[in-house]
Amino acid sequence: MESREPIQLSLVLACYNEEPHIEDSVAQIVEVLDGSPWSYEIIFVDDCSRDRTRELIDQIIARYPNHRMWRIFHEKNIGRGGTVTDGMRAGNGEIVGYIDIDLEVHARYIPSCVRAIEKGADVATGLRTYRFYWHSVDRYLMSRGYIWLVQRMLGVPLHDTETGFKFFRKSSILPIFDEIEDTRWFWDTEVMVRAYLRGLNIQEIPVLFVRRFDKKSTVRPIRDTVEYFVKLWRFRRVVQKLKREANVAGVAPGWLRESL
Repeated sequence: MESREPIQLSLVLACYNEEPHIEDSVAQIVEVLDGSPWSYEIIFVDDCSRDRTRELIDQIIARYPNHRMWRIFHEKNIGRGGTVTDGMRAGNGEIVGYIDIDLEVHARYIPSCVRAIEKGADVATGLRTYRFYWHSVDRYLMSRGYIWLVQRMLGVPLHDTETGFKFFRKSSILPIFDEIEDTRWFWDTEVMVRAYLRGLNIQEIPVLFVRRFDKKSTVRPIRDTVEYFVKLWRFRRVVQKLKREANVAGVAPGWLRESL
């Protein structure tokens, strides 16, 4: 890739203790992007990992001297939402996106999201179809239950706000970033709901989600369920205010389309 070529896509990889899989994942991501028609950069943003992630990031960047790769290292842990936002604000591409670096949704779906934005979408996200496993039924039910709560409590038709596979037209999403209050996991809900209520064009693209069982789960079923509900309950007031503002300004909700 020529270093002087303008950047079309900025891909953010938010990192926190990714030592076991970061090298293999980046190799797969590079293979997909090198086979695409877009010039791109990869931005690693590490949120104070406690393992060898930072060392490996520097090794990976050195391994790809002809690729645009660079990194941001946080001095304080701020959460995934803030980590992703920092990378996207710093990106040079008009299209910015992030994917979970464990590749439970594979990088092969990146081109579909980028094309959707090139064709007019402001936001393109992966709509996860789960490969079902009995021993992860709790995670499946929590995910489906959360989407049900989002739709009922917030009154929006979004089908998968929490997907770790999101791409944006940078000029459209930057004003939304300025409004978001949560820098941790609830960031995903905020960015999607605010984008919809601000009238952005959203496309949900079906992707296969394959859970990895070779990494430690951070899910705490009871505590997380209570926290999810409390966050949504508090956000309801913000959503009601946004809806009133949209009505006064004559702004229609975003156009939501699921790609078949």
